[in-house]
Amino acid sequence: MANAKTGIAKVDAKNEVAQATQQVGLKVLLQKMQGQIAKALPSVLTPERYTRMVMTALSTNPKLQACTPESFLGAVMQAAQLGLEPNTPLGQAFLIPYNNSRKIGKDWVKVMECQFQIGYKGMLDLAYRSGEVSIVDAQAVHKNDKFDYEYGLEPKLIFKPTLTDRGPVIAYYAMFKTKAGGFGFLVMSKEDIVAYKEQYRPGDDKYSGWTTNFDAMAKKTVLKQALKYAPLKSDFVKAIAADETIKTDIQPNMVDVNDETEPINVTPTTTPEEPKEELPDGMQEAEIVPFGDED
Repeated sequence: MANAKTGIAKVDAKNEVAQATQQVGLKVLLQKMQGQIAKALPSVLTPERYTRMVMTALSTNPKLQACTPESFLGAVMQAAQLGLEPNTPLGQAFLIPYNNSRKIGKDWVKVMECQFQIGYKGMLDLAYRSGEVSIVDAQAVHKNDKFDYEYGLEPKLIFKPTLTDRGPVIAYYAMFKTKAGGFGFLVMSKEDIVAYKEQYRPGDDKYSGWTTNFDAMAKKTVLKQALKYAPLKSDFVKAIAADETIKTDIQPNMVDVNDETEPINVTPTTTPEEPKEELPDGMQEAEIVPFGDED
């Protein structure tokens, strides 16, 4: 029994040393790339502050420490170029460990890589920064709220939350109103959201956004779907397309780099790819009674 315990202790110690070595390597790489990161950052974010955010993310997520340096740096650069703070309480963006499938020779192997993910608040920020929307919002609908919607030739969306005893969440909706006067909205039931999550991100992981903040992930899911149909500029569309991607080719404009997430034989640890579905007709005009952010 003593020998078995000693053997386990040696294995644990070896794993801890390997993990610490990888973490130091990523930190050194980050320091070396500070010049490029500084060029990508907006004026409101200093390279020193941004580096501290990423260092904190590395220290608090063991799986992130195991990611390949190239994918880690690719995710860091994507967040920097979009001006989104990664892995902070603001919820703008996240550096996510992801078991990607890579083909080496004739075999597919699992490789832990870093996926860049836009958060719910980051998506809102990017939409407003586009300068083309006057309102963009996503809300959770509770059983006792007054909620009514209708698609078709005369679509409408009415939401009046009850102040007390709202009951359980039954649905989520997202809407936008452009400065030119266009409207659009999308409604997904709680069951739709759960089915979406189970189809594209099955299982549980304590670092997954679906585990740590289901409500925010649900809002992001419905908002991302709705904004795909918003008449916004190509820069915004490209930024949204960068969500949930793995990129290892560091370029001055990361949004133009191809996603290297392999959809075959992948065991993900966080949020999903987009479902292939069409919205009902009449997305562009709606009678909407908006309500402020919950978060």
